[in-house]
Amino acid sequence: MGDRNLGRREFVRLAAGGALAAPALAQAAARGGPARKKALFVHGGWEGHDPIGCRDLFVPWLRENAFDVVVSDTQAPYADAALMKTIDLVVQVWTMGTIAKAPLAGLLAAVKGGTGLAGWHGGLGDAYRQETEYEYMVGGNWVAHPGGVVDYTVNITDHQDPVTAGLTDFKVHSEQYLMHVNPNNQVLATTTFDGAVDPWIDGYTMPVAWKKTYGKGRVFYTSLGHTAEVFKIPQALAIAQRGMLWASDSRYEPTPSLVRPVYPGK
Repeated sequence: MGDRNLGRREFVRLAAGGALAAPALAQAAARGGPARKKALFVHGGWEGHDPIGCRDLFVPWLRENAFDVVVSDTQAPYADAALMKTIDLVVQVWTMGTIAKAPLAGLLAAVKGGTGLAGWHGGLGDAYRQETEYEYMVGGNWVAHPGGVVDYTVNITDHQDPVTAGLTDFKVHSEQYLMHVNPNNQVLATTTFDGAVDPWIDGYTMPVAWKKTYGKGRVFYTSLGHTAEVFKIPQALAIAQRGMLWASDSRYEPTPSLVRPVYPGK
């Protein structure tokens, strides 16, 4: 998985403003909207997906990039309608677990009304397994990672979108997610299974990053990010950072049409 020898200081430096994030940052600065935005970072659930490490990586980066950030280790803020009306971006790292009716309804209503939603791996794509409307909003849900932690390749399939523009294919040593997905998401990157573990999935092409909308809200997801260590890979870090920036513009730009009839292979 990338360079395993990066120290913590170098890791934070990459997240704080690496060159690969620059195109999206420049585009965000050129657009309208407030000088500062407001983000809600919610973390919890299964600790194996490193919610604390992800918080410590991305919350400082958000603050350094013109976000006022509310950080919560509970889902209670979702049920605060007055707060949610002020939130431009929700970033959630909450694998599995359950969610009560009031916070779920609040999250769904906020995104449908124009709050952006972004997240990665199980923190967004394997949360609240019993909540089908939540899965409908996200655009997919985790079902398997054959072989556990394996070596695989991420293929950039959309070279025009600002989230992935200028990025090249890259290798990852992590969980290769097989997901059930909305076939009309705008897919930005994919991975292809080789069948070494389960021969019946040899050649399966699966989205790794996508964009969609839910009501007026923009939704961004990447299956990368099993732990914060994965974001030592510059391309993986850039995809997550740019995706958050894109989602945060929901309230300030027209709702895009992102439906795609198919997604490309590698």
